[in-house]
Amino acid sequence: MGQSIGNETLKVGSRLMRSQSALALGSNIGESQAILEAAIEILAQTPGIFLEAKSNWYRTKAVGPPQPDYLNGCAILQVEISPQKLLETLLGIEQTFGRVRQERWGPRTLDLDLLLYDDLILQTPNLQIPHPRMRERAFVLVPLAEIAPDWVDPVTGCVIKELLKQVDCSDVHLLMGN
Repeated sequence: MGQSIGNETLKVGSRLMRSQSALALGSNIGESQAILEAAIEILAQTPGIFLEAKSNWYRTKAVGPPQPDYLNGCAILQVEISPQKLLETLLGIEQTFGRVRQERWGPRTLDLDLLLYDDLILQTPNLQIPHPRMRERAFVLVPLAEIAPDWVDPVTGCVIKELLKQVDCSDVHLLMGN
């Protein structure tokens, strides 16, 4: 009995176990707000994934090469699938919206990042939880603090609202008409 991270689904005995997960969403190509809303809808309709909360959308300056501003937000999910299976699901949704990985930190139709999964600390060749740069990024911490201010980062032991105080939020602006 217990949680088995490598399995497709998480079970305790014969019942499915739910874990809480935090995601960051971003887009700066195409109709970004419509793309982000559609991605949330797909997540909410995916078996084993339950939408618990969604932040407002924020307009943010892009990190990396010159490119349009992003729309960013976060979502909290309850999941009955492993972190690896969740990552595979997120990558599949990105591909559905035409995501092509050509340039690091380049423009994209949709970016879905797995930030947190319960209090798990995980490092594999293709997945690191918590997300390795989340603590440095106001465009992640502002929307995450809106919906999960007291979630404890398992690496630092700090809650999200405290991590937020350590970053410059001047380029993160609430999108009007959310």
